[in-house]
Amino acid sequence: MNSTYIWIILGMAIVTYIPRMLPLVAFQTDSIPPFLRGVLKNVPYAILGALIFPGILVFNENLWMGIVGALTAFVAAYFGASLIVIVICSVGVLCTLSLLFT
Repeated sequence: MNSTYIWIILGMAIVTYIPRMLPLVAFQTDSIPPFLRGVLKNVPYAILGALIFPGILVFNENLWMGIVGALTAFVAAYFGASLIVIVICSVGVLCTLSLLFT
């Protein structure tokens, strides 16, 4: 094996380990400031939105299908559905629309 691969693997291991280790070292006490707790609580939703939004714009080469799927997800989320229910609702509506219009 080339030594370049070993250095790449070690570098990726360190970069992956640091974000997991830092919260344990930085917050050794049980109390996290309320502001930081609020920020950390919303991080998964922000990341999910950043991952999904570009796909809305190019879904099925039809912008309207992406917009309908996003609106379905927004409505389900507004009514307090869990994440899996939101995904199932969006996929169900898009499957139905694709069957009706193709």
